[in-house]
Amino acid sequence: MENIVFKKTKVVATVGPASSSKEMLRRLITGGVDVFRLNFSHGTHEQHAEVFQFIQELNEELSTNICVLQDLQGPKIRIGDLAGGEVFLEKGAQIIITTDEVLGDVNMVSTTYQGIVNDVKIGDAILIDDGKLELRVDKVEGTKIYNTVIYGGSLKPRKGINLPYTKVSAPCLTEKDLFDLEFAFKHEVEWLALSFVRRPSDIYELKELIAKAGKSIKVIAKIEKPEALDNIDEIIDAADGLMVARGDLGVEIDMEEVPMAQKMIVKKCNQKSKPVIIATQIMESMITNPRPTRAETNDIANAILDGADALMLSAETAAGKYPLEVIKSMSRTITSVESQADIYDKFNAVDKNSPTFFNDNIVLTACKLSMDTKAKAIIGMTKSGYTAYKLSAYRPKANIFIFTANRPMLKTMNLIWGVRGYYYDSTVSTDQTFADIEKILVDAGHLKSGDVFINTASMPIRELGRTNMIKLNIVE
Repeated sequence: MENIVFKKTKVVATVGPASSSKEMLRRLITGGVDVFRLNFSHGTHEQHAEVFQFIQELNEELSTNICVLQDLQGPKIRIGDLAGGEVFLEKGAQIIITTDEVLGDVNMVSTTYQGIVNDVKIGDAILIDDGKLELRVDKVEGTKIYNTVIYGGSLKPRKGINLPYTKVSAPCLTEKDLFDLEFAFKHEVEWLALSFVRRPSDIYELKELIAKAGKSIKVIAKIEKPEALDNIDEIIDAADGLMVARGDLGVEIDMEEVPMAQKMIVKKCNQKSKPVIIATQIMESMITNPRPTRAETNDIANAILDGADALMLSAETAAGKYPLEVIKSMSRTITSVESQADIYDKFNAVDKNSPTFFNDNIVLTACKLSMDTKAKAIIGMTKSGYTAYKLSAYRPKANIFIFTANRPMLKTMNLIWGVRGYYYDSTVSTDQTFADIEKILVDAGHLKSGDVFINTASMPIRELGRTNMIKLNIVE
């Protein structure tokens, strides 16, 4: 394995024109990327398939377990095409938004979303291009919405429309998403991100489709609608992980509410052992600049302090001038914060009503023991990934090494805070398994003579049940 920095907080990088070559993907992995995001709002299946293949080849060549997060577009509402490629909207001017197919101008523009005329009402705000332009609805007649420009500016084609605090009736999964799901099933990506989640039923609908296809892909719920915040506990329960998608969320609700929403979501996810990603504008200035701003560096640090499992880069790595510099800068910041900050040993209480109460207590005890003994590593074995999620949720300072005979799970776990996976399928006996694992970690340089480490396992080991034992060890 190449000398890749081991960070506990994971880095998600979006692939685009600036980063889709195999050589650049290699550099990004060695620079610190743990997860590659394929954004299905852009690109063709053929383009994404080529990138996916590159990632698999690089995993073999570098002995890594980089996973793929496929991001479904969802019901994104957009402006249609414009005559001349751009129009300027003056403050106070009148403009019509129509569901009819028209080539837009300063008086009328079209939208891709047919249901908008039924969703908006008089007085509603319509925000365009991440809120740079704002309209107020004056009246709705047939296929047309009549608006006054509140904040004007340059309007370009295909820009997104947000309807803050308007309950949008569009289904969470669009026809395009269903088509894009075929890619996920064919290539067996590890994670699917579901856009514009509003209720737990959105997640269950996608999970049902995954189950029908006979796949075990995990689902990330993107939180970017106010309705999602109203149903956040149920959504966390339904999803396998969450993404705080601050771009749309910061337009759909008041921007000043986003920081506390982020902290609330991260805390709840930590308590329920669900990985959580912080996304949007983390290093936005590096799209065009070789160094981040001080505010961006602080944003990374605060997300780590909040308890984020992963930080996601979008245009910075997809289309920016400095994709590798972005990854290296983020990795350095993460490493610095993790070496100094009080982010470890967060021992949330175990749910006494949980069917896994006894097993969860074993995991919690292992983490507490690692703190008391200053253990270098906690070792777990898993088939489903459950042990990895639980160990990670307690944020031990000891490194977490998870061994599994489930090869796909190795990559799935690469999104989870602090977890590094190894393949192992020789469960002859408990003593032999522990000896094998110790040798693997010593040979890899993760443990050395005199180091304390903790084994967790299920006995009898061949049954691959839930964790029910702890063993404290010292490397001889």
